[in-house]
Amino acid sequence: MTAPTTRPHGSWPTPLTTERILSGALRLGRAQMDRGWVYWLEGRPSEGGRQVVMRAKPGVEPREVTGGEENVRSLVHEYGGGEFRLHDGRIVYSDMASGTVRLRDVEGGAPEVLCEGPSRYADFAWSPDGTWIVAVEEAPREGREPENRLVAFPLERADLETRVVADGHDFVSSPVFAPDGARLAWLAWEHPNMPWDGTRLFVRAFSGEGAVGEARVVAGGDDESIFQPGFSPDGVLTFVSDRSGWWNLMREESEGSCRNLCPMEAEFGRPQWVFGMTTWSHLSSDEILCSVSSGGFDQLCRLQLSNGDLEPAGGDESNVIGLEVEGNAACFTGAGPDRATAIVHLDLATGRSTRLRESFEVALPAEAFSRPEAIEFPSADGRTAHAFFYPPTNPDCQAPPGEKPPLLVKSHGGPTSATLPVLNLAIQYWTSRGIAVVDVNYGGSSGYGRAYRDRLRGRWGVVDVEDCVQAARYLAETGRVDPKRMAISGGSAGGYTTLCALTFHDCFAAGASHYGIGDLESLARDTHKFESRYLDALVGPYPERADLYRERSPIHSCDRLSCPVIFFQGLEDKVVPPNQAEAMVAALAERGIPYAHVTFPGEQHGFRRAENIQTALEGELYFYSRIFGFEADARPPGVEIVGSLSGEGS
Repeated sequence: MTAPTTRPHGSWPTPLTTERILSGALRLGRAQMDRGWVYWLEGRPSEGGRQVVMRAKPGVEPREVTGGEENVRSLVHEYGGGEFRLHDGRIVYSDMASGTVRLRDVEGGAPEVLCEGPSRYADFAWSPDGTWIVAVEEAPREGREPENRLVAFPLERADLETRVVADGHDFVSSPVFAPDGARLAWLAWEHPNMPWDGTRLFVRAFSGEGAVGEARVVAGGDDESIFQPGFSPDGVLTFVSDRSGWWNLMREESEGSCRNLCPMEAEFGRPQWVFGMTTWSHLSSDEILCSVSSGGFDQLCRLQLSNGDLEPAGGDESNVIGLEVEGNAACFTGAGPDRATAIVHLDLATGRSTRLRESFEVALPAEAFSRPEAIEFPSADGRTAHAFFYPPTNPDCQAPPGEKPPLLVKSHGGPTSATLPVLNLAIQYWTSRGIAVVDVNYGGSSGYGRAYRDRLRGRWGVVDVEDCVQAARYLAETGRVDPKRMAISGGSAGGYTTLCALTFHDCFAAGASHYGIGDLESLARDTHKFESRYLDALVGPYPERADLYRERSPIHSCDRLSCPVIFFQGLEDKVVPPNQAEAMVAALAERGIPYAHVTFPGEQHGFRRAENIQTALEGELYFYSRIFGFEADARPPGVEIVGSLSGEGS
């Protein structure tokens, strides 16, 4: 065995180049089953982020169902989701390329246009007999917020027009039919709530003429979050609720009476950032297959409804989403600490799982990957916070004696979201070069119960920032990283946390903001409908508490920012408009603080094109190498550091 090469942290040679990371890399999600086939959505960075629907089953190679220039994507709520749905060999999907909703036979043939813009559609549901499609419609209104409602399209009755199923709500989602087609359930919520704050579960009768009668509220409210309604094979309405303080599975026993099927301090649901999310599915009227999250790790389980017993269902994935059952098989999107995200087929009779499609090829030995270590650490005000720590790992390299590694703190987006303990090559990109990473699930993150999620209410820009700072200090104090070489990086809301940490705390030597927020007031005025009142709970009502918005906006305290920052921004971003980064850059330039400002034409919120993802990764590494003094690859095109670093010119 060859002895490891001794090189300073950050300059370890690694085969994990950006080209290798992005070569064949795919975005996989939204697994579904129909007539024995597994279907999923596949995003391709090499094709500008275009998304297609694929299908396969064990023993049969994947093939594309949609074709041509079609881009199966929805921009309802800007984040989309719920882009397609199968029923008995037919597929309905939103094609962003043409601005239409289309129907086609999965075996081939020309698609049929169901409807076309300017309205957007998502979260499709077929009636069991295939004669109706219900969808969320987002209709633009001049000078006002778009209108969101549920509509039903008749497929076999020329005498019927599109029918409105539910309107009068700020938001609707998750339509699902009972097995006999006689009832339809869905969720709705109102400003200023987000779906993880408070939603209501409705049910309404449905017939061959469409929705009939009045809708009935089954559960939910302004302080209870409902997630993923569904019906058992015998027609019992089941759903996830956090009324206990945790997202647990419930069912309606009788009108006005619901029962917790398995009370426990674990999460059976997720924050509904996009449409079409599923974490459970009925195996029978007496049993449910579900994904249960505890301590940040998921486990696939079988839940017996008669006694509430929960048993492991096999598999070693630490993240399971998009769960669906058909007959004796299930499918889901799964990933593990040393396993790429994949579309998984599970034979329920034998327990055998087959990974039908992987998001990337893991062509390195397991010992080359840094595995996540779940850590708990003390934070401000006596809180305990959570994170996953990834130590530098490269079997071919070692650091000089006594040298501690630089640390990169990752602050996830959302902020009501979570980082997951799964194989992420963007993290391994750093650790294989000798840089430690801590991925922080700060207060406000999901996966640890409602109380933990609510820590951020009125405290965004405070609790999240303190937790990220304390994670870094904890690792420095315990001797695991170099306290003088710590950086912080995040995207979207994580970019805001990053900028706040750099501005209001003296902990980090550098940072990277990926489409991050610098001015909360600008965000409150300019962002899209879905998040337009999100800040009411995170900060306070605007403009009544404009003082808090200014106080917590890094743009108003740039005089306190004294370390270099690199900004990455898509120019078509409607969630965090480009003027946010531009304002921060102007303030840094005025004060003479070194910075880099990298913009990507055509990109929206998050980067989908391979060349831009590559520039962002390589540019951030180059930026830190100049600050922390280690060797890195050459400066990527489009990345220019403005200002002097450590007495050097740029």
